[in-house]
Amino acid sequence: MAKAKTIIVEQTGSSIGRPKDQHATLVGLGLAKTGRRRELEDTPAVRGMIEKVAHLVRVVDA
Repeated sequence: MAKAKTIIVEQTGSSIGRPKDQHATLVGLGLAKTGRRRELEDTPAVRGMIEKVAHLVRVVDA
């Protein structure tokens, strides 16, 4: 079985004062505090979530 491709995402901005949907997207990505990193499976759904909050996160490793 092949290993799924992953990406590492780091939260660079706070969700304070942002719309609820952006906060929920960060939680869905497993991010809650600035500076936290998560290794996520590289799927179209995850890419869409990253795109929605691109101003609050950065992709560390693709």
